[in-house]
Amino acid sequence: MARMAQLIGTAALGLALTGCVSQEKYNALKLDRDGIAEQLGKAQTDASTARAEADTYKNQLQSVIAGGGNLQGLVANLTAQNASLQSQYDELNKQYMAAMNRPAGIGSALPPVLTNELTEFARQNPDLVDFDAARGIVKFKSDVTFSPGSAEVTPKAKDAIVRFSSILNSPAANGYELMVAGHTDDSRVSNPATLSAGHKDNWYLSAHRAITVSKELFGHGINTQRVGVVGYADQRPIASNASESGKAQNRRVEVLILPTTVKSTGFTSNVASGANKSGKTKQQPLLNKDAAVKTDNTPVLNK
Repeated sequence: MARMAQLIGTAALGLALTGCVSQEKYNALKLDRDGIAEQLGKAQTDASTARAEADTYKNQLQSVIAGGGNLQGLVANLTAQNASLQSQYDELNKQYMAAMNRPAGIGSALPPVLTNELTEFARQNPDLVDFDAARGIVKFKSDVTFSPGSAEVTPKAKDAIVRFSSILNSPAANGYELMVAGHTDDSRVSNPATLSAGHKDNWYLSAHRAITVSKELFGHGINTQRVGVVGYADQRPIASNASESGKAQNRRVEVLILPTTVKSTGFTSNVASGANKSGKTKQQPLLNKDAAVKTDNTPVLNK
């Protein structure tokens, strides 16, 4: 660039020393000077832009290097959260299978006062509810509890849940953990209205219905710490899906009243397996009402 400036100066000096020159030579020299000046300006602009880009890349690189530790911490945190969610989901499955595998011939799973109240509740709502006293499970029939392909609770079901909530909040039941489990039949979800509502498959539909019932319970005073929520899609049928009556039985939301009591930092099992060899009660994690729900299968329901 200094060389270019020197050339311009030399050209001007040449004109001064030679005195008069032809107009043609003057115009040629002027064009050369203007061209050199334009090149000089462009070179200066390009250099400035390059320096700015270099500074930007340098700052970005420094940010990436500085944030490397934070990124590793974030990955570790997410990994720990996933492990915790999996543990909670496994606990939900364990509690569910323990309730379902309880033999039917050994009496009620719940205290007599609570069993009697739930039996009467089911008797008053036979088209809406079944009560399995041996396992402590209240089953809401989906075809009455929800509109077809929907997770919105019907007015009739809302009224019944008010009464059900009062039973769960009674002295006989208010210390027990609850699990709300959604189920469907094995028909695929294909109704456009069902899909557009976000129920992409039976996993979604079963989970959304369980969540909706849980929210109804919360709205009537059920402590959220008591409740675990899970969606099983069509993976836990109680009847054959080969018939319409069997499909109807499989479309349900179960509320399991578990033989566990709520504690502020965990729950304590009331069953014999809850004590270790020293006789102390083992602390177990709280059921997580936001437990992860699988969404990898797509069996499901067109209603």
